[in-house]
Amino acid sequence: MITSELGPDLSTRLPDALPKQRELYYGGAWQAPRSGVYLRSTSPGTQADLGPYALAGADDVDAAVSAARQAFPAWRETAPLARAALLRQAAAVIRAHALELALIDAADCGNPVKQMQDDAVIAATQLEYFAGLVLELKGETIPTMNGSLDYTLREPLGVVARIIPFNHPFMFAAGKIAAPLAAGNTVVVKPPEQAPLSTLRLFELIAAIFPPGVLNCVTGERSTGAALSAHPDVAAVALIGSVNAGKAVMRTAADDLKKVLLELGGKNAMIAYPDADLEKMPLGAVRGMNFTWCGQSCGSTSRLFLHESIHDEVLARIIELTATLHRPGLPTDMRTTMGALVSREQMDKALSYVESAVAEGARVAHGGRRSADPALAQGYFVEPTILSGVTPTMRVAREEIFGPVLAVLKWSDEDDLFAAVNGVEYGLTASIWTTSLRTAHRAAARVQAGYVWINGSSAHFIGAPFGGYKQSGIGREECKEELLEFTQTKNVNVTLD
Repeated sequence: MITSELGPDLSTRLPDALPKQRELYYGGAWQAPRSGVYLRSTSPGTQADLGPYALAGADDVDAAVSAARQAFPAWRETAPLARAALLRQAAAVIRAHALELALIDAADCGNPVKQMQDDAVIAATQLEYFAGLVLELKGETIPTMNGSLDYTLREPLGVVARIIPFNHPFMFAAGKIAAPLAAGNTVVVKPPEQAPLSTLRLFELIAAIFPPGVLNCVTGERSTGAALSAHPDVAAVALIGSVNAGKAVMRTAADDLKKVLLELGGKNAMIAYPDADLEKMPLGAVRGMNFTWCGQSCGSTSRLFLHESIHDEVLARIIELTATLHRPGLPTDMRTTMGALVSREQMDKALSYVESAVAEGARVAHGGRRSADPALAQGYFVEPTILSGVTPTMRVAREEIFGPVLAVLKWSDEDDLFAAVNGVEYGLTASIWTTSLRTAHRAAARVQAGYVWINGSSAHFIGAPFGGYKQSGIGREECKEELLEFTQTKNVNVTLD
């Protein structure tokens, strides 16, 4: 067991943590890819080769879905409390292996190992939460005009595909199986091609808890996810990813009218009113940007609207806090507070947006470059970046970067403010800072976003529905509604006379 007592730098413990199994998992067993093709996973922090993982082709996806389909009838008939007990058992295993899973993700996706331990807590909590909801899959009785008995049933869909993003791989792989399994569905997980290894280790730890075929895993590229989404025996596809990825899933799902649950991108706004608490608000802005994950979070409040009366003071404080709290470092070191971007593509994309903003008239107030630390030269490290003088028409204020770039805008007129805040295609989260209760509620009503913080940022609360407006997604997660997303309603009418 890997523990924090081993010292701050855990890189030497990585070989012990990495998964031994690099194949596909379905039907209760590890299976070699039928093509015999394996890809390699590389650490974004060091360029170290982390070893192979299987590339699942269409035949492999078909075999995994077939195993899930065969397991479905028995799983749906398993008593709800028995399903719940297995989910809780999986949660306990994840809690016990938190640091190990965090270390794998630190090496494979670039996020800091110390903070990634929280992902285990979040994932386990979701498994426990949905285990507690299994008896809430209730129907209704409906009054009729003819004296018949009319009632509804909540029934599972069948095989559910879960496509996982690269920013929190094992957290999403573990947490996002909870609702469909609790509802009586079987699941096929497709981990991110950029960082698949923690999911493989997760399956080594928990897959055997469930009956064969109930929980399955196919690694691979985008083509693997496309084959899974298009498979005729998949009843629903749930994805966390970009808007383009969500649209691709919808296109493939359309042929069979599959149900989709999509949590997509965001260009989220934080609004600071003149009466905002200037002691708390700057720290909220830094936390909301999620610099720890290099801004690679769909909920990051990457547009900061500061009222002109507080703009200069707050901007100076945010720069100071960012410099103090976040400096890129090796992800496998417990002292690191900001990791690496997941790939060269993501790094180049973030830096290109900085260049674009400067060309359009913005100013780099902090950061804006690749890290100059010689110890980080092999990795994809970018300084936490703050841009001032940004206007709503600039690309950096309209397009999701998914990188460590905070755009700061100045406002004076509230109508113009909300025209800019709502003038993007996204609507996932928003944060509003004011000490006026009236202002807070009125602003929350005006902002077009699915999840709004008042005098807060970044935090999620289990049971509170998370999801977006506009192109930021379809459906709600982390709540009872997520459980119901994986069910369908059957109406039964009984003639009594």
